[in-house]
Amino acid sequence: MKAICVLLFTVSIAIAQQRFDMLVREDFFAGMSGDSARFEKAMKVTEETLAKDPNHAEAKVWHGSGVFFRAGQFFQKGDFQQGMTAWDQGLAEMEQAVNLAPSNVAVLIPRGASLISASRFTPPQFAKPILETGVGDYEKVLKIQEPIFARMSAHSKGELLMGLADGWNRLGNTEKARQYFTKMKSELPGSVYERKAQAWLENRPESKTPEFFNCSGCHVK
Repeated sequence: MKAICVLLFTVSIAIAQQRFDMLVREDFFAGMSGDSARFEKAMKVTEETLAKDPNHAEAKVWHGSGVFFRAGQFFQKGDFQQGMTAWDQGLAEMEQAVNLAPSNVAVLIPRGASLISASRFTPPQFAKPILETGVGDYEKVLKIQEPIFARMSAHSKGELLMGLADGWNRLGNTEKARQYFTKMKSELPGSVYERKAQAWLENRPESKTPEFFNCSGCHVK
């Protein structure tokens, strides 16, 4: 559910008028919730797009994210050989996409969201490098969105800041995490994000649970 939620973040922060994610995102979300037919439908769209344009960065990042998702399915089934193959392929495709469009929010967020989410369920030796990459993507997005940050929706701002705060906290940089939780509190008064920020800043027990970082109102656009 966390992976679905953070990927939905792309809906409200991507700035292009005609976005590739509009073609695939609903099917990807359904697929990640268990509808394998819709997942395969979304993957087919990305593959057809890439067949016509191998350098289509948005199609490539979504396809890579899908392959990365499959890696988790293989691992859950105990198939570590196919899992690692899909893991490496997914990471490589998402890296290629970011190299093609390093300042495209609609590319940075899908990769960052996928990696930050996956790092929660990954052994430490694999989790740290992908978490670092995911947090780096979110940092780039924050910088890109800085001129319009004040006009963004509460959900968009909250999920971006929560991802950064969570990521830095799990990387052991509590000072960075504190900065983002403090910013979340000041930027989003009266919201669930303010309440979560306050809970973390006060070191309340609920802020130590994985559920604490779940998406807040991922239906909001």
